[in-house]
Amino acid sequence: MAVRIRMKRMGRRHRPFYRVCAVDSRKARDGRVIEYLGHYDPMVPETDSRVTLNGERIDYWLSVGAQPSDKMSVLIKKYGTNGTHNEQRLAALERLKANKPTAPAPFVVAKPKAEEPLTEAVPDAEASGEAPTDEAPVAETAAPAAEATEAAAEPKATPQPEAAAEPEAAAEPETAPAEEKKE
Repeated sequence: MAVRIRMKRMGRRHRPFYRVCAVDSRKARDGRVIEYLGHYDPMVPETDSRVTLNGERIDYWLSVGAQPSDKMSVLIKKYGTNGTHNEQRLAALERLKANKPTAPAPFVVAKPKAEEPLTEAVPDAEASGEAPTDEAPVAETAAPAAEATEAAAEPKATPQPEAAAEPEAAAEPETAPAEEKKE
């Protein structure tokens, strides 16, 4: 079997991306592969960081007789194990990592703290001079807590005065012509 090292096109239209593969030479360009050896992204702005190769596996396939395609022979010469542009590629990868935009920190909304009616009810009882019983504060705290949960469960409806004024205004012109007819 004649093995070739070539690129398999991936990505989408107008946005190419290639996988470097060891392929049987009789298979189609995007057909079945023997092994993936790296990738090539021509859309990366840094020219030297466009390719990532697994040098050990490429050396293995070359040693057993695999033939690289024309484009792959150029990329292997530049970015292979003993490539001429390896230092520039590493520097370009570092620049890309440094300039990589990060997402902003998520905005955290603080939950409003619930009011404690117990602190308000106790001073009122002490100010009046009455001794609070054990049952009374429990009942007082239970009722406001129930109201707070009901208020939180129901969405608050805002009154819309404009909407209420429009039906009244619409009702007045209908009655006005009727009065004119009576006269």
